[in-house]
Amino acid sequence: MSLLVIGSVAFDAIETPFGSTGKIIGGAASYISLATSLLHNRVGLVAVVGEDFDFDFIQTLNNRHVDTQGLQVKEGQKSFFWHGKYHMDMNSRDTITTELNVLGDFDPIIPQDWKNPEYVLLGNLSPQVQLTTLERLETRPKLVVMDTMNFWMDIALDDLKKVIAKVDVLTINDEEARQLSGEYSLVKAARVIREMGPKYLIIKKGEHGALLFGEENQIFFCPALPLEEVFDPTGAGDTFAGGFVGYLASLGRTDFDAMKSAVVYGSAMASFCVEKFGTERVASLTMDELKERLALFEGMMKL
Repeated sequence: MSLLVIGSVAFDAIETPFGSTGKIIGGAASYISLATSLLHNRVGLVAVVGEDFDFDFIQTLNNRHVDTQGLQVKEGQKSFFWHGKYHMDMNSRDTITTELNVLGDFDPIIPQDWKNPEYVLLGNLSPQVQLTTLERLETRPKLVVMDTMNFWMDIALDDLKKVIAKVDVLTINDEEARQLSGEYSLVKAARVIREMGPKYLIIKKGEHGALLFGEENQIFFCPALPLEEVFDPTGAGDTFAGGFVGYLASLGRTDFDAMKSAVVYGSAMASFCVEKFGTERVASLTMDELKERLALFEGMMKL
């Protein structure tokens, strides 16, 4: 089963109450690719970086069997850069710097080998780039998963709704679900959003877990694992999405029961992401470690 990932591969600088970093690897597609490639061995990446990027990271992806022929390198240009500072609750943050650089005019070029993927994950990018990606595929994928954020709801709502109408699964957080739907109740919000097109909706609630909504009365809740220490929540949602779709691609099923298991896999992987700054923990994660954590989730969810 082929799995195509599109998103940002970038630099971040992160400040939290527990430390700070200089420029480190970031970007939605970086986290997603690391997560999916632990579970699945046929992953393709479409993204763009500048000539200043850390190409050791690209080698890391290649070593994990991520096909990076769709990664554009723009000579004489700089990679996307985001600098953020988290508050003590680790749920709220301030953006200090955003430099779009190569991402400002990103034109997703899909290699011929990847124009017929069975699974697609549209990482958090402009809705126009996400839509262009889908239009350039030669066949309809078996499953299209999309991530987005409130920024696009604020400035590109019409384009966002066009993409949402074409996907099978949408992943957003609870605040974004309320904004997109105009409903405070998450059950009502899910109904409104699913009427926009997606068959399934995942509402992420951070340290309070995740909700999966399917057809009428199909609801699944996965708790978050209580952790002693959280160093950096950046990329946790992307890691969740990567674990979710990576598991489905490895399984080859897209029914509601498969999705429930995929949410648990995504949640387990996201719980590792926050343990260190940036992509470091996801990059070093092993299947044995993941299986041990999945057992903890199973124990929490037993009656």
